[in-house]
Amino acid sequence: MFRKILIANRGEIALRVLRACQEMGIATVAAHSTADSKAMHVRLADESVCIGPPPSHLSYSNIPSLLAAAEITGADAIHPGIGFLSENARFAKIVQEHDITFIGPSFQHIALMGNKITAKKEAVESIGLSVIPSSPGVITDAQIGQEIAEQLTYPVLIKAAEGGGGKGMKLVTSSHEFREKFELAQAESLASFGNADVYLEKYLKNPRHVEFQVLGDHYGHVVHLGERDCSLQRSHQKILEEAPCPVLTEKLRLSLGEKICQGLRKIGYHSLGTLEFLFEDGQFYFLEMNTRLQVEHCVTEMLTGIDLVKEQIHIAAGHPLSFKQEDVTWMGHAIECRINAEHPETFVPSPGTIQNYLPPGGPFVRVDSALYAGYEIPPYYDSLVAKLIVYGHTRQKCLERLRRALNEYVLTGIESLLPLHRLLAAHPDVIAGHYSVSWLEQFLEDRQKEAKNPPQDGPVEEKGPQENPT
Repeated sequence: MFRKILIANRGEIALRVLRACQEMGIATVAAHSTADSKAMHVRLADESVCIGPPPSHLSYSNIPSLLAAAEITGADAIHPGIGFLSENARFAKIVQEHDITFIGPSFQHIALMGNKITAKKEAVESIGLSVIPSSPGVITDAQIGQEIAEQLTYPVLIKAAEGGGGKGMKLVTSSHEFREKFELAQAESLASFGNADVYLEKYLKNPRHVEFQVLGDHYGHVVHLGERDCSLQRSHQKILEEAPCPVLTEKLRLSLGEKICQGLRKIGYHSLGTLEFLFEDGQFYFLEMNTRLQVEHCVTEMLTGIDLVKEQIHIAAGHPLSFKQEDVTWMGHAIECRINAEHPETFVPSPGTIQNYLPPGGPFVRVDSALYAGYEIPPYYDSLVAKLIVYGHTRQKCLERLRRALNEYVLTGIESLLPLHRLLAAHPDVIAGHYSVSWLEQFLEDRQKEAKNPPQDGPVEEKGPQENPT
């Protein structure tokens, strides 16, 4: 097992990794920017090293600084966390070349799955998955792109070949707006990922976003830990996740899970991985594979009782999986709310100083956060500051516990998404599980319209878009 792990990340995920290391008896090094010198994971780590000023390209994404920090402290492994360099094949390769273990898959697999076009090709050829009709490859010319878009029929999505989180993604509903949005998608992709390559994909109108969690070791063992439903999104950013998916049958779960595992065994995949799909009318369409720990890994841990971060570390150290597929059981229901430091209606980021902070407690309530009273949230990074995860024996019990926990949560000094989550947890469509990837944006749009044109008398009834169960 590793003696010392350098955590190349920040915030709640850095604290999550640190806690796993502490339970395993592994020393930790917190690599941090000057903006995070008072962060919780820095305070709790065995050692800390400042790797640069606040801009991430000068600190958390600065490969020479991270390698220097690892070598100076004698760390024999680096955990990249989520975001920053966690899916950077070049970083993983350089770490390996310096005889330090990268806690994640091989750089070859990161490169293969990091490009959405090659990932889809691999998904079809090696795993046998279905994909959404799309362009045959990267599109660099707007005129050619427009011709392909008309073959696919509108609406279509222009998507960054390398990237995610909705960056470099534009919805095109007609030919007259194609060129403008094509150029915008290219520019945004270049700015976000250093690569202007884009491709086209047919737009599905009301799918659900469902993803499968997998784990593989170096000895050919690959297991799946079931699915998560991540359909409640805004601007392609997940807001609330739950497991299991409210509309997925046991038969569909097991058949797709086994197909995924067989395919990943063929290519020798090891470490954590998440395969993302759109699910509509009983059909799964592969989107991409994330070769890292996911923000929403917590709901899977709550259902299965398996610590994904510890398993990830064990695998990187060369140990086999500690369980087999038949040992995995799914019990009850879990929901995660992403608490972002954003205005709950405008979604404008809200960095600032935490005045009062009291997370909810009680049975089967988990809060992953690095916040504390007096902590100053810096304005330089992602706005996610906490995750509230609750468990119940049934989905109804889970929602009841979620509403109680949300009402108990105290967070002042900044704006946050807590008021939005309180609305969602009480909404009839969410309670019934009747929603798709377009539901939340429609709900927010309807609320804005009602705020501008309130009814003359009587209370406002909150409504989301109506959708038949899938």
